[in-house]
Amino acid sequence: MRNATCVKMALNMLLHSKLRSWLTIIGIVIGVGAVVGIVSLGDAMEAQVQSRLSDLDLAKITISPGYSGAQSRMGGPPGHGGEEGRGGSSSTDTKLTDDDVDALQGIDGILYIDTQISGSEEVDYAGETATLFITGVDPQVWQYMNSLEVESGRLLEPADKNVAVIGNSISTEIFDQDIGVNQVITVNGKSVRVVGILEEEGGGEDKRIYMPIDSAVDLIEDAEEDVFDSIVVKVESEDLVNPTVEEIEEKLMVSRQIHQEKDRDFSVSSSLSLVESVTAMTSAMTLFLGAIAAVSLLVGAVGIANTMFTSVLEKTKEIGTMKAIGAKNRDILMIFIVNSAMVGFVGGIFGVMLGGFVSTLFPYLGVTLMKGGSGTVTGLSPDLMAFGLGLAVLIGVISGAVPAYRASKLKPVDALRYE
Repeated sequence: MRNATCVKMALNMLLHSKLRSWLTIIGIVIGVGAVVGIVSLGDAMEAQVQSRLSDLDLAKITISPGYSGAQSRMGGPPGHGGEEGRGGSSSTDTKLTDDDVDALQGIDGILYIDTQISGSEEVDYAGETATLFITGVDPQVWQYMNSLEVESGRLLEPADKNVAVIGNSISTEIFDQDIGVNQVITVNGKSVRVVGILEEEGGGEDKRIYMPIDSAVDLIEDAEEDVFDSIVVKVESEDLVNPTVEEIEEKLMVSRQIHQEKDRDFSVSSSLSLVESVTAMTSAMTLFLGAIAAVSLLVGAVGIANTMFTSVLEKTKEIGTMKAIGAKNRDILMIFIVNSAMVGFVGGIFGVMLGGFVSTLFPYLGVTLMKGGSGTVTGLSPDLMAFGLGLAVLIGVISGAVPAYRASKLKPVDALRYE
């Protein structure tokens, strides 16, 4: 029997059992739609997370006072330095000092070391007062430690005193009157001249004030000379981050005279470890949700198997007739396998369409991660559509294999006598 004849007969079986076939197809549609929709959501979440984390400098390492084992394993907060603020670590009686900076000087691969202090202070401008986050940085290296760009003015320079670079939101939103370059703001009663305004980023940098660390010490309450809230290190490349983290920990353990891990009073974290942790968590979440959605595919597979067993029973006499006129076991097997594959194929097509439709609804259901930077909804990739369709056909073939095999093994005499 020709392959074209097998396909024709399988299609004829599908068309002449409409209600039962379509009920079976609906099960596949729901299963494939659920899997495709959830995988699409997971891919969009992972892409969006990667996009947001791509702004991080993966060659940076942050050292903070206090130690949290959980924080260290998760990579800790990366930020641009000082995100935790004063007292943000797990222990408030430990400090980072010039001695710690000296201990880092001999480590190979380190390009820059930036010492930072931070705190929230009252800022006055044009008769208004707001509490804003201030970060004191080393102006000699700070501009090389980050990817911040100025909208107007300039970044901090080594000779600067009592000047500041402010975030875009502070310039345009915090106060009724916009703050421009060379305008003067008052921090804790002391005048500070604005020399630069950062480009809008949509994150914490937009509401932050950067100042030379020597000036910030005089303005931030409880700040001390040569005592830091964080030390930010930049290495030559991402490949050196993990070995450098280990060497930093060893050096600081020695310099701070710490002999046991339980007595450790500092934390070392990197942007790279955070990216790796978040990516692993996102992938695990997608896999978990996909496994749950796959249960509906299992139900669809059982439906196909049930439909195929019923078809074999209904077509028993026809099978006997075909065998009596020369059809081989392989021909009967192919007819039913192709029929079950067709059921899966049709279900896969509509399932992919359903998954694509569902994925467009996620933003309206509060899943804002489905939106890219331009605000458009992420569509299904060709690979994902091919995966959904191929999965449906595979399930159809597997589910129909046993009924098809049983049909192919029927004896012509027994089949013709079947009532």
